[in-house]
Amino acid sequence: MARFVVVVIDSFGVGAMADVPQVRPQDIGANTCGHILEAFPALSLPTLEKLGLINALGYTPGMMQPSPDAVWGVAELQHEGGDTFMGHQEILGTRPRTPLRMPFSAVIDKVESALRIAGWHTERQGEGLSWLLVDGAVAVGDNLEADLGQVYNITGNLSEKSFDEVKAIGRVVREQVEVGRVIAFGGKLASTRQIFAAVEEKEQRYVGINAPRSGVYQHGFQVVHMGYGVDETVQVPARLHDGGVTTVLVGKVADIVSNPHGESWQNIVDSQRIMDITRQAFTARETVFICTNIQETDLAGHAQDTARYADRLRLVDRELALLIDEMTPDDCLIVMADHGNDPTIGHSKHTRENVPLLIWRPGQAPARLGLRATLSDVGATVCAFFGAEAPENGRSFLPLIMSARNSKDD
Repeated sequence: MARFVVVVIDSFGVGAMADVPQVRPQDIGANTCGHILEAFPALSLPTLEKLGLINALGYTPGMMQPSPDAVWGVAELQHEGGDTFMGHQEILGTRPRTPLRMPFSAVIDKVESALRIAGWHTERQGEGLSWLLVDGAVAVGDNLEADLGQVYNITGNLSEKSFDEVKAIGRVVREQVEVGRVIAFGGKLASTRQIFAAVEEKEQRYVGINAPRSGVYQHGFQVVHMGYGVDETVQVPARLHDGGVTTVLVGKVADIVSNPHGESWQNIVDSQRIMDITRQAFTARETVFICTNIQETDLAGHAQDTARYADRLRLVDRELALLIDEMTPDDCLIVMADHGNDPTIGHSKHTRENVPLLIWRPGQAPARLGLRATLSDVGATVCAFFGAEAPENGRSFLPLIMSARNSKDD
């Protein structure tokens, strides 16, 4: 019996990376975890505290304290910026490439022509910068929440267009562009005017729909992420499949990472349901790799809502305690993040932050993993744990864990 779970608390960074002043000055001073604990100093997250969250944070802004028994480290982002899609590809073993940056206005002619050839009706909207309205209910434009110029959004009113139709529009766009990601999503809106009311421009180069303000997240939200240039054959799910180990993806990671031979729980946002599925998948198998994404923390960051963020952390902390109670000494849990999204920094985009690496194995001796150069070290560790071929990128820290464990046994 050997089970390995990675829980990614989306956007839960522990402080701005050293290169932020040079590459993302808007993120100077960002610290998602630290600023939430400063806003709610009485916040108690006993499971994360036991796992070493405050060790990874490096200071004590509230009542929580470092854990002397923790196995912990901190990881840098190897991908540029701070992106959920590339963050998860990196976690699962992809070596990040420099992404293409291009405003949607630079490809609007090409995209519009392809959509019309495919049979869709398009109308240009906006004064100066234009975005596309497709069949009167679906908007195509720049993503305004991620790094500008790297992602295009397909935003649909699912009261007027089915999600399959929104995805079909997204696939046409994906075939025409080379940015890192095309996101096709939507929700049930009372009126498509809600999309029009959420149109925004950024830096006089980018125009799109402010997704949280449009209301698409509130009712019947569905999403699929379409990536560019990611080789699934060198990632953890493929390596484990070759070794006879099943991969289960839960939440947003299932929307953005290929897992053709495993089990993927897609289009799920509710944190309670995500953690319920994670525990059920864990207890149902003697050998399995599970990767779970908690998206509601990221949505709270985009909304700059510290109270909502803290509430979701409480829920995850309670659920992690239940998962730990089910674990045996042969199992392993990693709790981490993929970037930051500091709700107090003054903007609603992701923040480029180091992320915590918190490891739990029953009976494990304390250990420090140090500062890891890439999130891919997690994927490399997963493969080493199961004796599978290493992914494309990353260096396993399993020897550090096993050395501490063996020393304790001696």
